[in-house]
Parts: sequence; structure tokens; C-alpha cells
Amino acid sequence: MLEIYKTNGMNKLEAVSEITKGCWINLVSPNEEEIQYVANHANVPVDFIRDALDDEERSRIEKEEGDVFIIIDYPYILKDESGYSVYETLPLGIILTNECIITISLKDAQVLMDFKNNKIKGFYTNKKTRFALQILFVISSYYLRYLKQINKKTDDVERELHQTSMKNKELYSLLALEKSLVYFTTSLKSNKMVLDKILRINYIKMYEEDKDLLEDVIIENTQAIEMAATYSSILSSMMNAFASIISNNLNVVMKFLTSITIILSFPTMVASFLGMNVHLPFHLEEYPHAFLTAIIFAIFLASLTAFIFWKKKYF
Repeated sequence: MLEIYKTNGMNKLEAVSEITKGCWINLVSPNEEEIQYVANHANVPVDFIRDALDDEERSRIEKEEGDVFIIIDYPYILKDESGYSVYETLPLGIILTNECIITISLKDAQVLMDFKNNKIKGFYTNKKTRFALQILFVISSYYLRYLKQINKKTDDVERELHQTSMKNKELYSLLALEKSLVYFTTSLKSNKMVLDKILRINYIKMYEEDKDLLEDVIIENTQAIEMAATYSSILSSMMNAFASIISNNLNVVMKFLTSITIILSFPTMVASFLGMNVHLPFHLEEYPHAFLTAIIFAIFLASLTAFIFWKKKYF
């Protein structure tokens, strides 16, 4: 999909049909025809566009013939095969040319929707450097937002485990969240290298307010890295603890059921021995209260066993 936007005279974003100076070109999983069209009309290397469409591409920044190419990882949400929410990351390509700015992604990135809906203050397509830094800032903000969601979901799962700690469903949910944190930590660290490189090396021309915005992006990204590391450590410890709790609870239930089985086996044994079609010792079959005696004897054995188990805290 190829989208072309430009800020009009009233500082509102509007869609345009042709590539012009000061426009924003947004490519979402483009086909070969769209790739070639943008490469020819915007005069950018085709490799820049193709690299951004590789979901395994690492974050980086490079400059070639005046064009600056930035690849940064952004977060998004999806559902796995079990229906659990998984937070993953995908590369977002940003190309700054002398005429326009180009963004490339495999999916319709949620981080760009705020720009399309005119929700970002001070956003102009012709201010390419500031626009790129604003994208980086929004991406860092989304990382923080999703990390808070992960923390909230972790608390919800913890409460469920406190109530019923014998199922694997909650552990699978925690595993999905831990997987998300691994993706976030890896991507955030790669993004940090790109941001530090932009700050150290004069890849793009920045005014003083642009440098302030870049510093804010670095602060947000650093905070996200620390939060991801903290949540990952807590989640890992929690999973180990609750796995042990579930195993221990299962052992307690098995011990209780085994004790009940042993207790109930004594009435069964008494009834089996005394119910055989043979002569009983002491002519018990002629005793008028033989059935009542057998019942009392069985209850006595079962009660004695239950008392012993209770003293040993088997249940």
C-alpha cells in the first residue's frame, strides 16, 4: 500500500496523489510496482526500501549520497495460537531525502496512526528532521505504554494464580508475557544504539529544539529498557515460584486423596472378609448382632486410621 500525505496551508494533514517536495510517503507492505515507483520518483536506493521490509532487520542508521536511512523497531500486539496476547516488534524504515520523508513497514504501524489523525502537535511533513524525531518519540512512548499493559496483565494473572493454583493456563499466559519482554528488551537496546549514534554523529542537521527532542527520546527509551529489564526479572521469578506452588498444591491434593483411599479401604476389607461364603471363626455367622459388630469394627479401623493421619498432618 502506498500513501502520500502533505501538510496543507492550515497545518492539517491531507492525502495527495503525487510525490512532491515536502510530502510524506508511507509504504505498508508494498508490492514491486510501488517500490519501483517510490525509488524512481523520490530518487532513493531500492535497497533502503527492501531492507526495511525484512522482519529480521536490525536497527541501524546510515547515510548515502545525502539520504539518511534509519531502521528502528516499533512494538505491536498480536494473538498467538493459544489466544494469548503477545507483544512483538517489527522494523520501521525512515528515509530522509532532500525533498521528502519516507516510512516503510510490513504492517500498518499503529505508531503512525497518531500522525495520520493529526494528534501530534507541531507536526509538519516538510520539517523532515523533526518529523523523524517525533516518530522516534512516539515509538518510545508506545514501548512504555505496552510495558505498563504487560505489568497490569502480570498482576491479573498473579491474582488468578492465588485463587486457583493448579492449572497451567496462567503459566502459559505468563510465558507469553515473558516472551514479549524478551522481544522488547532486544529491540530497545538496538534502538538505543541508533539514538546514541544520531546524537554523537552529525547524520542529520538538527536545531536546538530538535536536540532537545532527541534527548527526550533517549530518556524515554532508557526508561523503557530499565522497565523491561525489571519486569522481565520479576516475571521470571514469579513463573518459577508459581510453578513450584502448582506442583506443591498437586502433591497436597494427591496426598489427601491417597489418605482417603486408605481410610475407605478398611470398611471394604472387613466387608470382603466377613462376606465370604465360608464358616467364620467363633461361629460369628450365628451371632445375632454380627452385621452391627462388623460395621462398628470397620468404622473403628477407619476412624483410627483417620486419627493417625490427622496427627501426622496428612490432611
